Amino acid sequence: MSELPRGLRNRNPGNIRRSAVRYKGETESDDAAFKTFASTAWGYRAMFVLLHTYRVRHRIATLRGMIARWAPPSENDTGAYLRTVVRRSGVDPDAEIDTRDGPTMTRIAAAMARVENGVEPDEAEIAEGWRLFSAEKNAFCASTHRPKTAPTANVAG
Repeated sequence: MSELPRGLRNRNPGNIRRSAVRYKGETESDDAAFKTFASTAWGYRAMFVLLHTYRVRHRIATLRGMIARWAPPSENDTGAYLRTVVRRSGVDPDAEIDTRDGPTMTRIAAAMARVENGVEPDEAEIAEGWRLFSAEKNAFCASTHRPKTAPTANVAG
């Protein structure tokens, strides 16, 4: 039996790199480069949080911009990555994306996970990741929304 792709072993279908930012569902990891999550659904939730952060905090509103940041040319064939995600998701690369729209975001996450791991993603895990994200998406809504209390430093929800 072949070994699972790294992203699936880490329950991190987007291959989110380690950083000071901590996500809900993140667990300790022996992987020096990539985060590990308690379940793949938590890994998908982190993808949705990070893509939403691109739109709200960094003002990156298109799939082209998001993929360029997610999979930079210094590490990836960004053009091939984008073409695959566009083809698989049906999302126009230059249209503004509403990162709070479940049908759009789950198609994008599924396509990205396919590129990242080389295998078809589990749609139920993507749906559960979206449920985890959207259950608290008021915390992730428009950039004008601010919590009444300051969040803990370096916590991405």
